[in-house]
Amino acid sequence: MDGYTLELDSTIRTAGVQQVTFRVIGPDGQAVTQFTPEHEKELHFIAVRRDTAGFQHVHPVRDEKGTWSTQLALEPGDWRFFTDIHPVGHEASMTLGIDVAVAGPYVPQPLPEATAIARIGEYSVTLDGELLPGEASELTLSVSRDGRPVTDLQPYLAAYGHLVALRVGDLGYLHVHPEGEPGDGTTAPGPDISFMAIAPSAGTYRLYLDFQHNGVVRTAEFTVRTKGPAPEHGSHHAGHHGSHHDGHHAHH
Repeated sequence: MDGYTLELDSTIRTAGVQQVTFRVIGPDGQAVTQFTPEHEKELHFIAVRRDTAGFQHVHPVRDEKGTWSTQLALEPGDWRFFTDIHPVGHEASMTLGIDVAVAGPYVPQPLPEATAIARIGEYSVTLDGELLPGEASELTLSVSRDGRPVTDLQPYLAAYGHLVALRVGDLGYLHVHPEGEPGDGTTAPGPDISFMAIAPSAGTYRLYLDFQHNGVVRTAEFTVRTKGPAPEHGSHHAGHHGSHHDGHHAHH
């Protein structure tokens, strides 16, 4: 995208927990070493298998030459890796993606049913709001523990939650932004976390919410189908709006 590419140490890998190294190559063919931090990090790294299983959101470390490294747990199958970055001097954030094949017998998992409640141990997260194709909508996720609202969420990446949406099929990537931020005087630490999102097209999406409580980051997963008609041809789509709250869509 815009002359930037993601260069991985190897796109064919064995299964298991392993170190992955990569570089972001700029338009000049050199590794990029200067990034504008967003949500407290220079780079956000997402790994997910093509069947939407195995989601991991990690934060690699970079050496002075521009080589990043991180640990991933990879099961056999076809994967997609994404990096969210904002190179210094570039006008906007961007998402770069690359396909990765992990050797071994692959058993694709069926897509989980669409549901408004995700459970992670003693926690449950309820999704309210509809994902609309081609227009902004508000999604509110409410966190409870053992049936009681959680009102002491801890900031995670300068927000009370971090939400990623992926389009089922081609894994079109949509990064959404939280409404408000910790310490702004109006945003409460739970139970509700609100986001603005734009679905680039009608379809089915997988949503992954990272939230932190009692020092542990947990991930709630949802399957969501867009509501309403698809936008007419020629309408704007995600990433082409100027608002800070809009997502940026990875082009494929």
